[in-house]
Amino acid sequence: MLQFCYLAKIHKNSFPQAEVKCARFKGTEPLEFIDMKVFRGNIIDQREDALEFVKEHIKLQAKVVGTQRVEKWEYPLEAIREAVTNAIVHRDYEIQSNVQIRIFDDRVEVWGPLPKPLTIEDLKKKHKSILRNPLIGKCFFLIKFIEEWGTGTNRIIKSCLDHGLPEPLFEEISGSLVVTFRKYKISEEVMRELSEKEKNIVEFIKEKGQISRQECVSLLNVSPTTAFRYLKSLEKRNIIKRIGKGKNVRYI
Repeated sequence: MLQFCYLAKIHKNSFPQAEVKCARFKGTEPLEFIDMKVFRGNIIDQREDALEFVKEHIKLQAKVVGTQRVEKWEYPLEAIREAVTNAIVHRDYEIQSNVQIRIFDDRVEVWGPLPKPLTIEDLKKKHKSILRNPLIGKCFFLIKFIEEWGTGTNRIIKSCLDHGLPEPLFEEISGSLVVTFRKYKISEEVMRELSEKEKNIVEFIKEKGQISRQECVSLLNVSPTTAFRYLKSLEKRNIIKRIGKGKNVRYI
């Protein structure tokens, strides 16, 4: 219990570098801040404060399923919570570094440490639970923040796929493990290659989830034949997918 009390009170007075830095950037590059906060409370509060910051800057969508109103965040919160928890538990508290959460228009990044000797490829399959900070890990295990089975990254991947999102990226950048949660599989490079009308179609689908041929005609203010040509071109490049038959054809 004494160990738990001590670890729960890791704060700016004893470890000035023990903080979580969160930022919402404008656009898709880390150039201009919309909002930025640094959380320096105890490490348990840092986890919750960071997640609340994320919730303030991502969308909550709602739709009616049957007779019930169902709400859904644009990213799976349980996956982001898992990534933040891992970063807090495994970080090196003896060096001047911090856990970072970067939110962009098209993604959320969680920056933390990669526990050695694990590799990026190890994270995508079954692997041992390796704790840099065993006492912190034990405390987080006792309060059910982690499971100590090395399954955290596997749950992150599953949560994203179940949410209808691409598999998250795991990258090692400048000695940090960066977990990137992506809204879409379409990269900025691909988007730059599209015509303005094709971009309009993609943006419409991002916002609405799908588009019909008639909606495409109205959106682009073109003939049905021209609208179909744009849709077919995007489909051939595997940027959109056609579902349904006849009058019920939609593109997602």
